[in-house]
Amino acid sequence: MEDGELSLAVATIGFFDGVHCGHRFLIEQVCREAKGRELSSMLVTFTEHPRMVMRTGYQPRLLSTFDEKCRLLADTGVDVCVALPFTRELATLSARDFMQQVLRDRLHVRVLVIGYDHRFGHNRAEGFDDYVRYAKELGMEVVRAEACRLEEMHVSSSAVRALLEEGKVDVATRCLGYNYSLCGRVATGQQIGRTLGFPTANLQVCDGWKLVPADGVYAVRVHVGDHTYKGMLNIGCRPTIDDDVHRTIEVHLLQFDGDLYGEHLRIEFVRRIRGEQKFSSREELARQLQLDAEIASE
Repeated sequence: MEDGELSLAVATIGFFDGVHCGHRFLIEQVCREAKGRELSSMLVTFTEHPRMVMRTGYQPRLLSTFDEKCRLLADTGVDVCVALPFTRELATLSARDFMQQVLRDRLHVRVLVIGYDHRFGHNRAEGFDDYVRYAKELGMEVVRAEACRLEEMHVSSSAVRALLEEGKVDVATRCLGYNYSLCGRVATGQQIGRTLGFPTANLQVCDGWKLVPADGVYAVRVHVGDHTYKGMLNIGCRPTIDDDVHRTIEVHLLQFDGDLYGEHLRIEFVRRIRGEQKFSSREELARQLQLDAEIASE
């Protein structure tokens, strides 16, 4: 959509990594404000993580790829989503200049909905009271958003990342509102799983910035084309087999018999079954895998 085609809007700004329940709670407020004022609802986000531009060598741990984020935002019911390239030039704008040059003049934002502790602009030096003052000077309005809390926990992207890094994928699901997932291609592995009675597909994650949950064994759902299978997935260094220093992601599909090499998989995390363990023998590992499979099948 060209800038000239945009109508007056109620908007909010954010990177929206993961588009979790907190984001959707904020977006619902934007949509209500827009409907009440008979304006369009708008989300302003960025194609790159701002820290990747501002900090050389910064490696984000993202909850969603850009395409995944766009799909999730499209399901929120917002009228317009604008994805701005985050450049060094954009980063040098003060909050007031960003509000004037980008939000008001370019995107025709008349009302900005923002959390009290959310900061934007050069060095994030200004705060909510400053934004309110600038808005009055620019003929805009700033509305303070309500915070989203889930079971007394503040829902944020960083909180979800911490949960996934602890393997608490079920709690992360409640914060996200959906099962966390990884996408990738199946690559050739060492085929050790076949010797244990549990052939696995070795997943190469498509996006290197996507966060991989904690090491361990998980009950998962595996999407292959139009089909979905129950499965169990292992993340780790396979201490019983070769104690490799490199992490692998290997998934076994329950009630599946076929060739997956080269296939594109999407894997949803349902629950962590256990942490990664080193067993005394391959036979002991095989017995544990059988127990894991029974739990995953439930």
